[in-house]
Amino acid sequence: MSLEGGGGGAGGAGGAGGDERGFQALTKKVTRERGISCESYKEKCLKRRIAVRMRARGVHTYTDYARLLDHDAREYQELLDALTINVTKFFRNPETWEALRPHLAELWATRHRAGSRLRVWSAGCASGEEPYTIAVLLAETLGDDLLDQSLIDATDIDRLSLERTHQALYPDTAFTEMPASLKRRYFVDQQPVPRIREILRVLAHDLTREPPPRPVYDLIVCRNVVIYFEREAQERLFQVFVNALAPGGVLLLGKVETLFGPAREQLTLVDPRERIYVRPA
Repeated sequence: MSLEGGGGGAGGAGGAGGDERGFQALTKKVTRERGISCESYKEKCLKRRIAVRMRARGVHTYTDYARLLDHDAREYQELLDALTINVTKFFRNPETWEALRPHLAELWATRHRAGSRLRVWSAGCASGEEPYTIAVLLAETLGDDLLDQSLIDATDIDRLSLERTHQALYPDTAFTEMPASLKRRYFVDQQPVPRIREILRVLAHDLTREPPPRPVYDLIVCRNVVIYFEREAQERLFQVFVNALAPGGVLLLGKVETLFGPAREQLTLVDPRERIYVRPA
């Protein structure tokens, strides 16, 4: 999940950008009625995405747009889709996954010695390509016989994206960065095979408001999500990740993310290029 800018300035919807009172009332309404914590996101990004929907509907003030939402449930869904634009594919940035692979083997060895399952959290999973990529990597690392000794929580706030993750039927464009041999091995008719799907648990989850689905994880992957939050929300979320990591656990962030705040002192950066961090054992 990402809340992304693009397409015109905040004032592009007929001068609405100057109506701060109307903007604040609208975002509070969306937060209250649909559960998206708008106050955690960067205001510039919010205004750009709202402006796109206002132009599409020919509405010129935030107040008028709020009235439209009261009478058009479909527009509410269009707005939520606009606020949670998801850009992803299988093995996106292949070098990142290659860098993660040896860490998976180490994590599995630790879990196996402890007699417990390997626990993974794909936070902000969008339409599921990321957690299914992780599942394929686990299958390659552990082998099919041991794959059921791992589990992946795939979470996002966008209900439509979660439905796509459940359906797990993907277009050709989703596979452009995935090695063809892996697609042949783990996908049939554009869908992941059952053994890959069975280790995923797909959950609706708001990173800005809710605790992690499980208290402890061995691997947390959250790529290109946190950058759209305000700094205070970023710092708070980084600490949530640290607290949820088992000793020796791994945090993978997107290449554009920068870890800061107290969390930065609690993790060891082991791959500066790929933003891979380890919690000291």
